[in-house]
Amino acid sequence: MTITCFIRYEIDPFGKAAFEAYARNWGQAIPRCGADLVGYFAPHEGSATTAYGVYNIDNLAAYEAYRARLAADPLGRENYEFARREKFILKEDRIFLKLASGPHAPLVKP
Repeated sequence: MTITCFIRYEIDPFGKAAFEAYARNWGQAIPRCGADLVGYFAPHEGSATTAYGVYNIDNLAAYEAYRARLAADPLGRENYEFARREKFILKEDRIFLKLASGPHAPLVKP
């Protein structure tokens, strides 16, 4: 059963550009380390402080192995240090969910 990790970030409203650089780095490191990255989402309209990261992984055991690879990855280590140094992430919450609505019907175009 595949699970999806949703990471909710509270970011500094003046740190949006830094968060976007952070997100682009994860766009390289996360797939290389074994997770199926859906994407990182930065504020656009509405809240200036809420952002998300979303990826799929096979199970919690695969997640633990992936996290170890990510921590050992040079870009992963660099990105963690970038966030720590620049302090644009104020809060980070992580939740794992499973898809409940599948299989989905094909999209019908008018």
